[in-house]
Amino acid sequence: MTLSELFRQTVDAFAAAGLDAPQEDAHHLVSGVLGLTLTEMVTEGARVIDAIEMQAVAEAVERRKNREPVYRILGAREFYGLDFLLSPETLEPRPDTEILVEQCLPFLKRRIAETGRARFVDLGTGTGAIAITLLSQCPEAEGVATDISEGALETARGNALINGVADRLSLKQGSWFEAIDGRFDMIVSNPPYIVSDEIAALQPEVRDFDPLAALDGGESGLDAYRAIAAGAGDHLAEGGIVALEIGAEQKVAVTRVFTEAGFKLSVAAKDLGGNDRVLIFIRSD
Repeated sequence: MTLSELFRQTVDAFAAAGLDAPQEDAHHLVSGVLGLTLTEMVTEGARVIDAIEMQAVAEAVERRKNREPVYRILGAREFYGLDFLLSPETLEPRPDTEILVEQCLPFLKRRIAETGRARFVDLGTGTGAIAITLLSQCPEAEGVATDISEGALETARGNALINGVADRLSLKQGSWFEAIDGRFDMIVSNPPYIVSDEIAALQPEVRDFDPLAALDGGESGLDAYRAIAAGAGDHLAEGGIVALEIGAEQKVAVTRVFTEAGFKLSVAAKDLGGNDRVLIFIRSD
Protein backbone atom coordinates (compact mmCIF):
# COMPACT_ATOMS: atom_id res chain seq x y z
CA MET A 1 0.00 0.00 0.00
CA THR A 2 1.25 3.49 -0.82
CA LEU A 3 1.18 6.49 1.48
CA SER A 4 -1.60 8.07 -0.58
CA GLU A 5 -3.70 4.91 -0.35
CA LEU A 6 -3.11 4.67 3.39
CA PHE A 7 -4.15 8.27 3.84
CA ARG A 8 -7.35 7.79 1.85
CA GLN A 9 -8.16 4.60 3.78
CA THR A 10 -7.68 6.48 7.06
CA VAL A 11 -9.94 9.33 5.94
CA ASP A 12 -12.63 6.82 5.00
CA ALA A 13 -12.32 5.03 8.35
CA PHE A 14 -12.67 8.28 10.27
CA ALA A 15 -15.63 9.41 8.17
CA ALA A 16 -17.37 6.07 8.77
CA ALA A 17 -16.74 6.48 12.51
CA GLY A 18 -18.54 9.83 12.43
CA LEU A 19 -15.55 12.02 13.32
CA ASP A 20 -16.03 15.73 12.66
CA ALA A 21 -12.83 16.36 10.67
CA PRO A 22 -11.74 13.05 9.09
CA GLN A 23 -9.33 14.53 6.54
CA GLU A 24 -7.60 16.85 9.01
CA ASP A 25 -7.34 14.08 11.60
CA ALA A 26 -5.92 11.68 9.02
CA HIS A 27 -3.30 14.20 7.89
CA HIS A 28 -2.06 14.85 11.42
CA LEU A 29 -2.28 11.28 12.67
CA VAL A 30 -0.63 9.53 9.72
CA SER A 31 2.09 12.17 9.38
CA GLY A 32 2.73 12.09 13.13
CA VAL A 33 2.96 8.31 13.38
CA LEU A 34 5.26 8.09 10.33
CA GLY A 35 7.35 11.11 11.28
CA LEU A 36 6.51 13.05 8.12
CA THR A 37 5.75 16.71 7.58
CA LEU A 38 2.40 17.62 6.06
CA THR A 39 4.27 18.61 2.90
CA GLU A 40 5.92 15.19 2.73
CA MET A 41 2.48 13.62 3.00
CA VAL A 42 1.84 15.07 -0.46
CA THR A 43 5.26 14.82 -2.10
CA GLU A 44 5.87 11.22 -0.97
CA GLY A 45 2.42 9.91 -1.84
CA ALA A 46 3.85 7.07 -3.94
CA ARG A 47 6.02 5.77 -1.10
CA VAL A 48 5.29 2.16 -0.15
CA ILE A 49 4.36 1.67 3.50
CA ASP A 50 6.04 -1.29 5.20
CA ALA A 51 4.35 -3.73 7.59
CA ILE A 52 5.67 -2.13 10.78
CA GLU A 53 4.44 1.30 9.69
CA MET A 54 1.07 -0.16 8.69
CA GLN A 55 0.65 -1.72 12.12
CA ALA A 56 1.58 1.49 13.93
CA VAL A 57 -0.91 3.53 11.89
CA ALA A 58 -3.63 0.88 12.30
CA GLU A 59 -3.28 0.97 16.09
CA ALA A 60 -3.41 4.77 16.13
CA VAL A 61 -6.47 4.79 13.86
CA GLU A 62 -8.35 2.47 16.21
CA ARG A 63 -7.57 4.74 19.15
CA ARG A 64 -8.83 7.78 17.23
CA LYS A 65 -12.02 5.93 16.22
CA ASN A 66 -12.61 5.46 19.94
CA ARG A 67 -12.45 9.27 20.23
CA GLU A 68 -8.99 9.61 21.75
CA PRO A 69 -7.66 12.96 20.49
CA VAL A 70 -5.01 12.89 17.75
CA TYR A 71 -2.37 14.70 19.77
CA ARG A 72 -2.86 12.50 22.83
CA ILE A 73 -2.23 9.50 20.59
CA LEU A 74 0.93 11.16 19.28
CA GLY A 75 1.94 12.22 22.80
CA ALA A 76 2.75 15.84 21.95
CA ARG A 77 1.23 18.98 20.49
CA GLU A 78 2.53 22.22 19.03
CA PHE A 79 1.60 25.43 20.81
CA TYR A 80 2.76 28.87 19.66
CA GLY A 81 5.43 27.23 17.50
CA LEU A 82 6.85 25.11 20.33
CA ASP A 83 6.43 21.38 20.97
CA PHE A 84 4.85 20.19 24.23
CA LEU A 85 4.69 16.67 25.60
CA LEU A 86 1.29 15.61 26.91
CA SER A 87 0.38 13.30 29.78
CA PRO A 88 -2.87 12.03 31.32
CA GLU A 89 -2.44 14.64 34.09
CA THR A 90 -2.36 17.61 31.72
CA LEU A 91 -4.89 19.54 29.70
CA GLU A 92 -4.09 19.51 25.99
CA PRO A 93 -3.05 23.08 25.08
CA ARG A 94 -5.37 24.59 22.49
CA PRO A 95 -5.28 27.52 20.05
CA ASP A 96 -7.63 29.63 22.21
CA THR A 97 -4.94 29.77 24.89
CA GLU A 98 -2.50 31.26 22.37
CA ILE A 99 -4.71 34.38 22.56
CA LEU A 100 -3.95 34.58 26.28
CA VAL A 101 -0.23 34.42 25.53
CA GLU A 102 -0.56 37.10 22.84
CA GLN A 103 -2.32 39.42 25.28
CA CYS A 104 0.36 38.88 27.95
CA LEU A 105 3.43 39.42 25.79
CA PRO A 106 3.14 43.21 25.24
CA PHE A 107 2.88 43.80 28.99
CA LEU A 108 5.86 41.58 29.78
CA LYS A 109 8.02 43.17 27.09
CA ARG A 110 7.05 46.67 28.26
CA ARG A 111 7.86 45.74 31.85
CA ILE A 112 11.25 44.42 30.78
CA ALA A 113 11.95 47.58 28.77
CA GLU A 114 11.15 49.70 31.83
CA THR A 115 12.86 47.69 34.57
CA GLY A 116 15.18 45.23 32.83
CA ARG A 117 13.27 42.21 34.11
CA ALA A 118 9.84 40.73 34.70
CA ARG A 119 8.57 37.99 36.97
CA PHE A 120 5.29 36.13 36.55
CA VAL A 121 3.41 33.18 37.98
CA ASP A 122 1.34 30.73 35.94
CA LEU A 123 -1.34 29.15 38.14
CA GLY A 124 -2.46 25.64 37.20
CA THR A 125 0.28 25.26 34.61
CA GLY A 126 -0.45 21.75 33.28
CA THR A 127 1.97 21.14 30.40
CA GLY A 128 3.62 24.47 31.16
CA ALA A 129 2.55 25.78 27.75
CA ILE A 130 1.73 29.32 28.91
CA ALA A 131 4.77 29.83 31.14
CA ILE A 132 7.25 28.19 28.76
CA THR A 133 5.97 30.14 25.76
CA LEU A 134 6.18 33.44 27.63
CA LEU A 135 9.74 32.64 28.71
CA SER A 136 10.74 31.64 25.19
CA GLN A 137 9.47 34.98 23.89
CA CYS A 138 10.96 37.05 26.73
CA PRO A 139 14.54 35.98 27.56
CA GLU A 140 14.79 38.49 30.42
CA ALA A 141 11.70 37.13 32.18
CA GLU A 142 11.55 34.62 35.02
CA GLY A 143 8.54 32.47 35.82
CA VAL A 144 7.01 30.39 38.57
CA ALA A 145 4.48 27.73 37.61
CA THR A 146 2.17 25.93 40.01
CA ASP A 147 -0.04 22.89 39.76
CA ILE A 148 -1.79 20.65 42.23
CA SER A 149 -0.74 17.57 40.24
CA GLU A 150 2.77 16.15 40.66
CA GLY A 151 2.39 14.38 37.31
CA ALA A 152 1.54 17.63 35.57
CA LEU A 153 4.61 19.30 37.07
CA GLU A 154 6.81 16.45 35.83
CA THR A 155 5.41 16.98 32.34
CA ALA A 156 5.98 20.73 32.59
CA ARG A 157 9.54 20.13 33.77
CA GLY A 158 10.25 17.98 30.72
CA ASN A 159 8.72 20.58 28.42
CA ALA A 160 10.80 23.35 29.98
CA LEU A 161 13.95 21.32 29.32
CA ILE A 162 12.95 20.54 25.74
CA ASN A 163 12.28 24.20 25.03
CA GLY A 164 15.38 25.54 26.74
CA VAL A 165 13.84 27.60 29.56
CA ALA A 166 14.23 25.29 32.57
CA ASP A 167 16.79 27.58 34.18
CA ARG A 168 14.24 30.41 34.32
CA LEU A 169 11.17 28.42 35.44
CA SER A 170 10.52 27.37 39.02
CA LEU A 171 7.85 24.68 39.51
CA LYS A 172 5.80 24.51 42.71
CA GLN A 173 3.19 21.95 43.76
CA GLY A 174 0.08 23.35 45.37
CA SER A 175 -3.37 24.80 44.81
CA TRP A 176 -3.29 28.30 43.37
CA PHE A 177 -1.16 30.52 45.64
CA GLU A 178 -0.52 28.11 48.52
CA ALA A 179 2.99 27.09 47.38
CA ILE A 180 4.36 30.53 46.48
CA ASP A 181 5.61 33.64 48.22
CA GLY A 182 6.31 37.17 47.10
CA ARG A 183 4.85 39.39 44.43
CA PHE A 184 4.77 39.11 40.65
CA ASP A 185 4.49 41.54 37.77
CA MET A 186 1.89 39.26 36.22
CA ILE A 187 -0.42 36.52 37.42
CA VAL A 188 -1.65 34.39 34.53
CA SER A 189 -3.93 31.37 34.42
CA ASN A 190 -6.12 29.20 32.23
CA PRO A 191 -8.09 27.72 35.12
CA PRO A 192 -10.89 25.12 35.06
CA TYR A 193 -14.07 27.00 34.13
CA ILE A 194 -16.67 24.47 32.97
CA VAL A 195 -19.80 24.18 35.12
CA SER A 196 -19.79 20.80 36.86
CA ASP A 197 -23.20 19.78 35.52
CA GLU A 198 -22.09 20.47 31.93
CA ILE A 199 -19.08 18.16 31.89
CA ALA A 200 -21.07 15.04 31.03
CA ALA A 201 -22.25 16.71 27.81
CA LEU A 202 -18.77 17.61 26.57
CA GLN A 203 -17.30 15.95 23.50
CA PRO A 204 -15.73 12.58 24.37
CA GLU A 205 -12.32 13.88 23.28
CA VAL A 206 -12.48 16.38 26.15
CA ARG A 207 -14.65 14.61 28.74
CA ASP A 208 -12.86 11.27 28.59
CA PHE A 209 -9.25 12.32 28.04
CA ASP A 210 -8.60 15.72 29.63
CA PRO A 211 -8.14 15.50 33.42
CA LEU A 212 -11.33 16.36 35.31
CA ALA A 213 -9.45 18.68 37.68
CA ALA A 214 -8.43 20.84 34.71
CA LEU A 215 -12.04 21.12 33.49
CA ASP A 216 -14.37 21.31 36.49
CA GLY A 217 -14.98 24.88 37.62
CA GLY A 218 -17.56 23.95 40.22
CA GLU A 219 -21.29 24.55 40.43
CA SER A 220 -21.09 27.97 38.75
CA GLY A 221 -17.83 27.48 36.83
CA LEU A 222 -16.31 30.28 38.92
CA ASP A 223 -14.57 28.44 41.77
CA ALA A 224 -11.07 28.96 40.39
CA TYR A 225 -11.65 32.62 39.58
CA ARG A 226 -12.84 33.27 43.12
CA ALA A 227 -9.71 31.61 44.52
CA ILE A 228 -7.42 33.57 42.20
CA ALA A 229 -9.19 36.86 42.93
CA ALA A 230 -8.95 36.25 46.67
CA GLY A 231 -5.19 35.71 46.58
CA ALA A 232 -4.11 38.01 43.76
CA GLY A 233 -3.94 41.16 45.88
CA ASP A 234 -1.27 39.68 48.12
CA HIS A 235 0.88 38.50 45.23
CA LEU A 236 0.61 41.22 42.60
CA ALA A 237 3.38 43.82 42.32
CA GLU A 238 2.60 47.50 41.85
CA GLY A 239 1.45 48.10 38.29
CA GLY A 240 0.97 44.39 37.71
CA ILE A 241 -1.82 42.56 35.87
CA VAL A 242 -3.93 39.44 36.26
CA ALA A 243 -4.49 37.74 32.89
CA LEU A 244 -7.07 34.97 32.56
CA GLU A 245 -8.65 32.71 29.99
CA ILE A 246 -12.41 32.42 30.45
CA GLY A 247 -15.35 30.48 29.07
CA ALA A 248 -17.39 31.96 26.24
CA GLU A 249 -20.20 33.27 28.47
CA GLN A 250 -18.23 34.21 31.57
CA LYS A 251 -17.04 37.78 30.98
CA VAL A 252 -19.68 39.46 33.14
CA ALA A 253 -19.50 36.94 35.98
CA VAL A 254 -15.69 36.83 36.16
CA THR A 255 -15.49 40.62 35.97
CA ARG A 256 -17.89 40.84 38.91
CA VAL A 257 -15.73 38.43 40.96
CA PHE A 258 -12.61 40.53 40.39
CA THR A 259 -14.37 43.86 40.85
CA GLU A 260 -15.55 42.73 44.26
CA ALA A 261 -11.95 41.77 45.09
CA GLY A 262 -10.61 45.24 44.29
CA PHE A 263 -9.72 44.97 40.62
CA LYS A 264 -11.00 46.57 37.42
CA LEU A 265 -11.16 45.22 33.90
CA SER A 266 -8.40 46.60 31.68
CA VAL A 267 -8.54 44.42 28.55
CA ALA A 268 -11.07 42.00 27.07
CA ALA A 269 -10.08 39.94 24.01
CA LYS A 270 -12.11 37.61 21.82
CA ASP A 271 -11.14 34.33 20.20
CA LEU A 272 -11.34 33.58 16.48
CA GLY A 273 -14.97 32.56 16.92
CA GLY A 274 -15.87 35.97 18.31
CA ASN A 275 -16.30 34.73 21.88
CA ASP A 276 -14.90 36.52 24.92
CA ARG A 277 -11.80 34.52 25.79
CA VAL A 278 -9.24 36.61 27.72
CA LEU A 279 -9.66 39.17 30.49
CA ILE A 280 -6.90 41.31 32.01
CA PHE A 281 -7.42 43.00 35.37
CA ILE A 282 -5.50 45.71 37.21
CA ARG A 283 -5.90 47.04 40.72
CA SER A 284 -8.79 49.49 41.01
CA ASP A 285 -7.02 51.78 43.51
